[in-house]
Amino acid sequence: MNKKFTKITEQDSLHDKLEDMPVSKILSSINNEDKKVADAVEKTLPQIEVLVTNIVNKVSNGGRLFYVGAGTSGRLGILDASECPPTFGVDNNIVIGLIAGGDKAIRNAVEFAEDSQTLGWQELKAHHISSNDVVVGIAASGTTPYVIHALEKCNSENIITGCITSNPGSPLAQVAKFPIEVVVGPEFLTGSSRMKSGTAQKMILNMISTSLMIQLGRVKGNKMVDMQLSNHKLIDRGVKMIQNELKISKDEALTLLNVHKNVRAAINYFNESKKNQ
Repeated sequence: MNKKFTKITEQDSLHDKLEDMPVSKILSSINNEDKKVADAVEKTLPQIEVLVTNIVNKVSNGGRLFYVGAGTSGRLGILDASECPPTFGVDNNIVIGLIAGGDKAIRNAVEFAEDSQTLGWQELKAHHISSNDVVVGIAASGTTPYVIHALEKCNSENIITGCITSNPGSPLAQVAKFPIEVVVGPEFLTGSSRMKSGTAQKMILNMISTSLMIQLGRVKGNKMVDMQLSNHKLIDRGVKMIQNELKISKDEALTLLNVHKNVRAAINYFNESKKNQ
């Protein structure tokens, strides 16, 4: 493994004397840096496509998608995974997020957890990881031992691996079979990879999970027809989906939704009933 690479995430910010800036200047400077992120992500679209294609193939055949990360990276993976069941109505073991230090680390930093060379793989094994699954390591620096060693073990077990990192040529990018190297440049606050790097990670995770779920058939048109109806806002949204799709009244749509508890199921029942009349 080549240990010589440019650690862009640790390079000095292009901005200095931050403490002397008025609030307006701080905000505009952060905003200007953030504008670079979408362009950086766009350059990685071919890498994202290859990884997503492999994920779809595995998950379509009963596999799962795991995100593995530490700190901000781990939290973003958990966030994306946790949004899949309510958004797409899938089981909560289809997309799984793991963070160094366990659930405690979601809210509070756990000292030296990311430096463990064994915990990542141990946690994957606790989920009965197999070659049917895909593991995506997330680490802006590309040097996090918790993530790297988990992916190395996955490779040895013939488990597909991908990664999201902001440092091209990093150890993590070299270990992952399908790396995504998103170069966002130095952070506004030197080394604070929760900023542009974290934003890029969130954008890419959105792409991975959303495209996966579309490919799995969890979307109809552009609507979340399998979403969990967990509050009044979503129930109202579901009623409107049914109304628009079936051209029926609000009361009829609400009755269908109350009976079937799912937008897709309600629409399918109505259409089948019409066929049988």
